[in-house]
Amino acid sequence: IRGELNLSPQIKENLRLLKLSRLNHLVLVKESGECKGMLDKAKDYVTYGEISAENLAKLISKRGRVAGDKRITEEALKKCKLKNFEALAKEIEEGKKIEDFGIKPVFRLNPPSKGFERKGIKKTFKEGGALGYRGKEINELLLRMI
Repeated sequence: IRGELNLSPQIKENLRLLKLSRLNHLVLVKESGECKGMLDKAKDYVTYGEISAENLAKLISKRGRVAGDKRITEEALKKCKLKNFEALAKEIEEGKKIEDFGIKPVFRLNPPSKGFERKGIKKTFKEGGALGYRGKEINELLLRMI
């Protein structure tokens, strides 16, 4: 959510490892101890939470890209032996990596319609701002950014 200006080298390295290089980018990561630690260190610059399966399917269908920066089509899904985007979302939720299907791991999003929360991008989500852990509330923000 926030830019890279005046970042400490440690946090910059964490964002690089998470593949977050620009504003309004989204990356799917597994719930593991390592990723949790990196997100905790970068919590003052990013927002995160658990994405639902239906929002994941919408995200992949509208913002997912394959090599050559081309959109994902139904034919490309059929080559991976999948029926639709919902089946792909379920496969990813079960633990497969998104790169296994030939999809780029970084999703470029628009800024949210109607803006971020009332207190802006310098306060945590619990304080009424936009930063840090959101839990299931990330789905609402994601729909405004797709």
